[in-house]
Amino acid sequence: MRRRLLTPGPVELHPKALLALSQPQLHHRTEEARRAVLKVRRGLKQAFQTEGEVLILTGSGTLALEALALNLFDPGERVLVPVTGKFSERWAEIALALGLSVDRLDLAWGGVIPPEAVARPGYRGLFLTHSETSTGALNDVRSLAEAFKDRNPEGLVVADMVTSLLLTEVALEAWGIDAAASGSQKGLMCPPGLSFAALSPRAVQALKPKGYYLNLKNELKAQAEGETAYTPAINLVLAVEGVLADLLPSLPEHLALKKWQTGLLYQVGEELGLRPVPEEKSPATSAFYLPEGVPYAKVKGAFARRNAVIAGGQGPLKGRIFRLSLMGHFDRYDALGVAMLFKEAWDEVAG
Repeated sequence: MRRRLLTPGPVELHPKALLALSQPQLHHRTEEARRAVLKVRRGLKQAFQTEGEVLILTGSGTLALEALALNLFDPGERVLVPVTGKFSERWAEIALALGLSVDRLDLAWGGVIPPEAVARPGYRGLFLTHSETSTGALNDVRSLAEAFKDRNPEGLVVADMVTSLLLTEVALEAWGIDAAASGSQKGLMCPPGLSFAALSPRAVQALKPKGYYLNLKNELKAQAEGETAYTPAINLVLAVEGVLADLLPSLPEHLALKKWQTGLLYQVGEELGLRPVPEEKSPATSAFYLPEGVPYAKVKGAFARRNAVIAGGQGPLKGRIFRLSLMGHFDRYDALGVAMLFKEAWDEVAG
């Protein structure tokens, strides 16, 4: 029996990614590499729905978050960071580490951000998390951007789209999002190692290039020609190229599949009497509270005995919830099989 990754990253790899990764090492200063970089950047622009730029960076999604905060803001500038989970909390930590003046807005983990909470004047930026992977919640970043810019028309809205890109609809300029970050090991169904910094035309104009490796102005200049400023994980770029070629022509159908798959997990959870964590559910991850007296280790073990890997809670939710994800490469019939596995594992837990 093969092992199934039911975790919210890394995820089950797409066959096109596996095929690309089986090829010999490509040198990054070749015409083949340049063509791949340019093609992936075009595909990512389509995925982010932006007329701006998308830069390919070597590092996890957190690297792209830090690069955006570093290159769009100066130390001391005031930013608002609503915190509803582990990854929105990471936004606040990044901003503090870069010397920004951070107003942290702590809200209930598992909840979503109400637009009125960010309708506050006096800010240079708003840092949002679209899909909060630690709780399975999906924020309405469009409404949040609108509410924020109504009070801060010159402000910049930067979004963590690490587990929303290619899993639910995203649209930078149409939603008032100035910049966003994502990574290769989530909806793109590739291994960890690449991150993506998406910049609307407004954000491109607002760049304040700083740093060395994370200097986005340098990357923008290099990647316009299909180069990268430094050595990239070029074979991962080829993997992303293959996956984008497969997903983009039928993206609406793919997004509908991911929504259905996560809905199926919640349906099974409801049948088993489990309480969901999020108010508004992201198609990236399902999250359930552990019943009274049931330790996470017991649930994890029941899945492990069926060669499935799941995830627990983080921060204040550690030991209180468990999480399942089908954001990797699962078709409709794979998802039905996982639903049966879920039921069997829970029968063991409950028995």
